Amino acid sequence: MQADIYLFFNGNCEEAFKYYAKVTGGKIEAMMPHKGTPAEQQTAPEWRDKILYACLKIGKTAIMASDAPPGRQHDKAQGFSVSLGVDTPAEAERIFAALSDGGAATMPMGPTFFAARFGMVTDRFGVPWMVVCEKAA
Repeated sequence: MQADIYLFFNGNCEEAFKYYAKVTGGKIEAMMPHKGTPAEQQTAPEWRDKILYACLKIGKTAIMASDAPPGRQHDKAQGFSVSLGVDTPAEAERIFAALSDGGAATMPMGPTFFAARFGMVTDRFGVPWMVVCEKAA
């Protein structure tokens, strides 16, 4: 059994996933718009280029997502965080800074009693993240 993450965006899924791939070094394995699928005809013309399904692999974890259609969108993601475990404090600092760009840190990056580095941020796409490096360099 495996548990993965599924996120809904308000029309900027493609932009977010390209950014996440750049920041994390992950690989986008799927980026499928409504256009060209059986869903195209049930989708408003202005929404057909929006993402029906996307998959980003970061290590063994998949982050999947789509653009939530109008009427099913959210104002704010809450009640969860996507957690990234990294190998070095420098990598934690780099990723945290990148996710903070245009976003808002909710707990500044720094050492804690349980990790060499830990920080929490809501990125510019509205997704909450925790970045953690458990061991010192």
